[in-house]
Amino acid sequence: MTREPYYVQSLERGLAVIRAFDAEHRELTLSDVARQCGLTRAAARRFLLTLADLGYVRTDGRLFSLTPRVLELGYAFLGGLTLPEVAEPHMERLVGEVRESSSLSVLDGDDIVYVSRVPTSRIMRVAINVGTRFPAYATSMGRVLLAALPGAELDGYLARVELEPLTDRTISSPEALRAELDRVRESGHAVVDQELEEGLRAIAAPIRDRAGNAAGALNISVHAARATVETIRERLLPPLLAATAAIEADLRIATPHR
Repeated sequence: MTREPYYVQSLERGLAVIRAFDAEHRELTLSDVARQCGLTRAAARRFLLTLADLGYVRTDGRLFSLTPRVLELGYAFLGGLTLPEVAEPHMERLVGEVRESSSLSVLDGDDIVYVSRVPTSRIMRVAINVGTRFPAYATSMGRVLLAALPGAELDGYLARVELEPLTDRTISSPEALRAELDRVRESGHAVVDQELEEGLRAIAAPIRDRAGNAAGALNISVHAARATVETIRERLLPPLLAATAAIEADLRIATPHR
């Protein structure tokens, strides 16, 4: 294979040495590394000792293993990611598992704004894209974000918002909405049954940052003909919570202590 003039083969080989270690090969001998990477023992030794001097590898004289410092190589990438970029691979896995659409939103004023979406099929009359806004009170994601507001902020929201009945199922009184938000806060998730649009059901859970604040909300939406509210809670809530937990774990890496 012809290499470009800029190609640094020693960098390629150094990365290959790091990748030789995995969950099944946490400790390797010099010969193991040389064999897996296609290197001579002398070359493998130079790479391993250099990585040891840099703090990425430790050795007892015979066996070599990676140190936690190697995670810095990933942190440098994750540290520049936004919430949608952190969430997207987890959303794709979630959609692949449940075969339903998933969206990520944040609270902006009295609305939610979609910042990421992985669809499977169109189930709403209104097309949803990044930047689409909906009133928070009538959506599952909006409700988990409203439920996470400090008391004074929630009081202000309930005092000013006009709860327009978007369907005949929409909660349209401040008292009923407050009671529903109390239930959402207690359970850690929200289910909305055809309150935003007839035929649409959705379940959502918050995504919390390192400080415990709701940085966003993740949902799964389904057509009402395909799943009852009970089915949504039984079948979709566990994978939804697993996805939010995974996003939160990556988010903690992407936003370290300052």
